[in-house]
Amino acid sequence: MLVNKILKVVLLLLGVVYILLQGFALEVEGAALSALMLVMLTWLYIGWTKHKSKLFLLFLITFSLAQILSYIAWFVPEIEEGQIDYLYYAANILYIISYAVLIFKMLKQLNLKTVFSELTIPIIVLIVLDVFCVSLISNTTEGKFSYYQYGLEYTYNAVIMTLLSLALINYMYRNNNKSMLFLIGAIFMVFSEIIQLAYFYILPDDSLGFVYSILLVVAFVFFYMQSQHKVTDPVEAYSDEPLEV
Repeated sequence: MLVNKILKVVLLLLGVVYILLQGFALEVEGAALSALMLVMLTWLYIGWTKHKSKLFLLFLITFSLAQILSYIAWFVPEIEEGQIDYLYYAANILYIISYAVLIFKMLKQLNLKTVFSELTIPIIVLIVLDVFCVSLISNTTEGKFSYYQYGLEYTYNAVIMTLLSLALINYMYRNNNKSMLFLIGAIFMVFSEIIQLAYFYILPDDSLGFVYSILLVVAFVFFYMQSQHKVTDPVEAYSDEPLEV
């Protein structure tokens, strides 16, 4: 238990340092630290989590590998025009896979028949909003990518918006602390990704690096917190209808 507590404190302190590094545009150091933090978080999850999920563990491992590749990319010679940036594609595909694992994890735990019957209108609204938001976000960087890069970024944005929508549906369906914590984590993660996109490709302002790093750290805090709760049956919503005698 002592090692568990020390590891959590160290992770929180490293999270603060990571935010400061990103805020001062020390991106290479920030990339190295974020990769280290994710490896430590994975170790923490494996060693001190009572109700482990293989899919959540796979998410942590895949995301960690993506962060490690992103760090390695800083030391690769600059890609000339016409050449393929394999590390760029590999890292982003790993990010997409990691989020897809979380999506699959939620779908696996949902009673889809009940969800579609009870939440038909919210699902339709979310689909429309997702299509609109993904197109809007992706179009802001359309002229900055090649055809295949744009396709990858569009897929990336579609996956994270799907994650957020499913997290909301999961909370509406389950109505418990675990689903609420996951939803909050997903919200912070999506906003972190959007601001990070703006930081790298639209408005390279150091303050944006500070903001997206805070959101990313907070997102993983909530993801870890929800991972400590066991999956339970949905909780019925409160009703003020009088009980029958």
